[in-house]
Amino acid sequence: MPTSKDVAKVRVDAVAKPQIDLATIPEDALLALRMCELPLRIEGTWLEARIAQLYRELEARNIPFKPRCYLADEWLTPEGEPVIGIPFYLAHPRLIELQRKMMLEAEGDTDAACMKLLRHECGHALSYAYDLNRKRSWQRVFGHSSEEYGDTYRFRPYSKSYVRHLDYYYAQYHPDEDFVETFAVWLTPDLDWRRKYAGWKALDKLLFVDKLMADIAGKPPLRASGKLLWKVSAIRSTLDRYYKKRRQAEAEDFPEFHDDNLRRLFAEGKAQGETRRPVAKLLQAQRKPLLVEVSNWTGERRHMVNKVYKAVLQRSRALRLVTDEADTVAVLKLATYLTTLMMNYRYTTRLRGKL
Repeated sequence: MPTSKDVAKVRVDAVAKPQIDLATIPEDALLALRMCELPLRIEGTWLEARIAQLYRELEARNIPFKPRCYLADEWLTPEGEPVIGIPFYLAHPRLIELQRKMMLEAEGDTDAACMKLLRHECGHALSYAYDLNRKRSWQRVFGHSSEEYGDTYRFRPYSKSYVRHLDYYYAQYHPDEDFVETFAVWLTPDLDWRRKYAGWKALDKLLFVDKLMADIAGKPPLRASGKLLWKVSAIRSTLDRYYKKRRQAEAEDFPEFHDDNLRRLFAEGKAQGETRRPVAKLLQAQRKPLLVEVSNWTGERRHMVNKVYKAVLQRSRALRLVTDEADTVAVLKLATYLTTLMMNYRYTTRLRGKL
């Protein structure tokens, strides 16, 4: 039985534990917090209005399903669970700011982007709620959910067999993604998908989804709730550890990704007249022909080539890379490196690969 001293200690501990103010806490202290310690909730934030909008869109289509939304470590719908996980950082402006700083972007941080992702995840949740992916008609149109998800995927940029909703031709990744991307397009208000996709094979998929949604209209889901996996309130990792793992997993999205390969191509040191010349200056001088040639040979859009070119230029300057080879040889090396990266990206959505 607790003594008066025990009760007093509990009261002191309760008073001594300061309330976390995410708006004012220093960044080092914020990063040291466990994710489960973050004082976060969806209620009262801008996310509440976005979720309500999703529910209205479903109601307008006579679909009596409101997938439960919760804060998770990223955008997700756990396999088989008719729920939607929303990244924790979207629940507070300070965390959105930190996410941008640590990961260069905060996915879904605008109303439009958030709704696109909610509609996408809703497609997964709806499929699990009504067992849509088990229907033979669904499988004839989209394939089988049992197919494995790869780390990368090969896509055809100009294919008209798939809708285009999220970036990176995501509908081509997996049969499940093909369905949910098609569903997201179908659900989007004021989008005349019949006109937009006229003449596309993807229109057949949209018409199938239209019929499928008519079949479940007014019917309650087979499963309306599910497990809230990877919810932020259960994650004991610190924010610092979380971001270190994320940055390691997504290394190629950061300029430093190029350092090892560039050091293999060129030397670090000081420029010495005609003998050793800065690689950064050579890149600047050859920018236009490099962009044109790499874009032409890979078929990738020039603005994507330019994005990678800028990162290579930045790291070449930061590492103070130099070359003593003829300009034609050095430019050929740079063109080969950029071409390798863009071909990897074009067919897998990733830049990874060593020369």
